[in-house]
Amino acid sequence: MLKKIVLGILFLVGVQADLGNAADSWLIRNAVIYDGTGGEPINGDLRISKGLIEAMGNLRPMPGERVWDAQGLALAPGFIDPHSHHDMGLLENPAPASVLAQGITTIVSGVDGMTEVPVRQMFAEFEAHPAAVNLAAFGPHNNYRSMVMKDDFRRTATAAEVEVMKALLGADMEAGALGLATGVEYEPALYSDTAELVALARVAAKMGGRYTSHIRSEDIKFYEALEEIITIARDAGIPVNISHMKLAMAALWGQAPKVVERLNQARADGLDVTADIYPYDGWQTTMQVLLPERNLEDRKAYEYALTAIARPSTIIITLYEPNPSYVGKTLEEIALEEGVDPVDMLMKMMQTTAAGGGNEMIIGRNIGEEDIRTFMQWPYSSISSDGGIDDRHPRGQGAFPRVFARYVRELGVLSLPEAIRKMTSLTAQSLGLADRGLLKEGLAADLVLFDAATITDHATFTDPIQYSTGVQAVWVNGQLVWKDGQATESRPGRILRRSGTERK
Repeated sequence: MLKKIVLGILFLVGVQADLGNAADSWLIRNAVIYDGTGGEPINGDLRISKGLIEAMGNLRPMPGERVWDAQGLALAPGFIDPHSHHDMGLLENPAPASVLAQGITTIVSGVDGMTEVPVRQMFAEFEAHPAAVNLAAFGPHNNYRSMVMKDDFRRTATAAEVEVMKALLGADMEAGALGLATGVEYEPALYSDTAELVALARVAAKMGGRYTSHIRSEDIKFYEALEEIITIARDAGIPVNISHMKLAMAALWGQAPKVVERLNQARADGLDVTADIYPYDGWQTTMQVLLPERNLEDRKAYEYALTAIARPSTIIITLYEPNPSYVGKTLEEIALEEGVDPVDMLMKMMQTTAAGGGNEMIIGRNIGEEDIRTFMQWPYSSISSDGGIDDRHPRGQGAFPRVFARYVRELGVLSLPEAIRKMTSLTAQSLGLADRGLLKEGLAADLVLFDAATITDHATFTDPIQYSTGVQAVWVNGQLVWKDGQATESRPGRILRRSGTERK
């Protein structure tokens, strides 16, 4: 009798354990599964358990298991944004529709060589107040330069100063940074030389990291900047990535095949060179990038910028604190309202803000469409947004769905499986994230369920705060964070550290 009681208790404990596991799992049934490799999809089911992908195939529900009938929608790895500014404001808005409605499950900070707070502080704040998405970060070169050189940055760094920057980067690498990020078109990194970048990149390389860069020029000196990042790859022995690759100057339009040929040559020489790209013809940054030499008194430089780089009709003001009424208007429209020449208008605006009159930001729509398509088709270019939460640039709300709507369905530039690969496994590989980017048993359960026939962006340059549609559900680390156009209460996002520095 006692033996039967004991066996009965053991049986009940076993059943409760199974139900506990089942309650912690999801079964997504009747999906068209794209595994992220770029191969053709399969029809089937996928089980999530304890934050991981447990099984794929023709599966039966377990007792107590939550079941989602996908009804033939596309199921893919969660999209990874390798160049994002959505981390700004994430503490206040931990489940932003800007991100989740696109199917993005991981964002990467530190890009352009800048972070709002030090990497260790960023990680600590995130872990104390998790978001609905994962966060990874690069070590920010501009921050290091500011800390070491302070206001005396308009020169090359001394050997001693570089050593201090190397120590700062090393500490961030120990904390789990993915590598080194630079933005050498911006102050204070604008004044660095290649030797400084190589010295820092060698630190990242030695610690198993990568190098990503907003290169020194995307217009007038583009080819010099391209050769610099290739030099860094070779001399530092490090994988390199060109951030938001573009030819932002009409005189360069149509030269993307030439650029791709050079990149392919570098890869043939054994260098690990990749890029990311967003699907828009306009960039957004400070208006000072229009003056590479930063001589704000040189009228001829302004004239050149508004004829050779970006015309007044293509420059949209997205932030201008001295006169907020300018926001949303083009430089041409503002100059007409003020009754002045666009060159004089730009000079006045730039000199006012540079003198402490407030912050500014512009969009320049001067990227050639054919070049976007060519770069997007390069097998080693992943998709990024370069956007922020409720961004004045539409990329913040629409980059990933726009690729599906315009470049897959409308133009046929990419196949659906290839577009997904460029948002998932290719990105994970370029970042060194070993457990993301694929639908494979044992990997993290970051998933997006979407309607491949209808997923689309709605944000525009004139009305950017419109969220994408077509994403039905998003899971992050096995938890449902987006359902039918709304964020859930789950905040399962994690800090994704470089391999070898993970914390359980």
